[in-house]
Amino acid sequence: MKNLSAATAIALALTAGSALAADLPSRKGPPVYIEPAPVFTWTGFYGGVNVGYGWADPRNVYGSEYFLNVPTGLAWSYNGPNFDGVLGGGQIGYNYQFAGTGFVVGVEADIQAADLSGASAGFGNNIGYFPYLTTRQTIDWFGTVRGRVGYAVLPTLLVYGTGGFAYGGGSSRFTYFDSANFSAFSSESNDTRTGWTAGGGVEWAFLPNWSAKVEYLYVDLGRGPGFWSNQFNPVGALTAFSSNQVGASNRFHTVKVGLNYHFNLFGSAGPVLAKY
Repeated sequence: MKNLSAATAIALALTAGSALAADLPSRKGPPVYIEPAPVFTWTGFYGGVNVGYGWADPRNVYGSEYFLNVPTGLAWSYNGPNFDGVLGGGQIGYNYQFAGTGFVVGVEADIQAADLSGASAGFGNNIGYFPYLTTRQTIDWFGTVRGRVGYAVLPTLLVYGTGGFAYGGGSSRFTYFDSANFSAFSSESNDTRTGWTAGGGVEWAFLPNWSAKVEYLYVDLGRGPGFWSNQFNPVGALTAFSSNQVGASNRFHTVKVGLNYHFNLFGSAGPVLAKY
């Protein structure tokens, strides 16, 4: 009996100790907070630089009329200069990505320094006169203000179309010589022109806040103003004749590669409170 009573007392003591321990405060710490991964978005401001290549639209054509104050007159038409060259500049813009979708809209403005230049030549015809004409043309700079509409085919890969307003400046020079040794020349320079542009591109966010793009644009700055050229005779004296040169067409293609820094490329999903 003594042994049974002792065993019973020990069992009761252990049970009571377990109950008391269960009522004591837990020494476990709170759940560890794990910050969620940032939500990728194209929304935000950006700015960057670019470099590229431009070339003339082969449809650029020149036309002129040479007035001799005689009924026969003279007219000609010939291909514009096949100008091309390098360009480079910078861009700034803003994107907005619709929540829960891949659709992105935005606006971008850029300005480019350009070294696009070239020359062309053509022949006219007239009774007794065989003129030879040359034109040299340059595009020295241009800029655009465009809307952008695109779709993120992957979270970090954006395909987009773009279009809007274009402006720029350049120069052109016209010369005339004929078989009777008459000559004329005229030029326009620092002429600011306006027009439109359209194209598209692909942009890849390869690092947080950084993206690279490849972009094509077609630019049409319209036709420059025409100008009259006074005629000179073989000894260099001014004559009563003149040449009317139609202004140069300023349509060209560009392909650029660019690098952008995005000021808030990664949005936040908002604070998350752990429940425990």
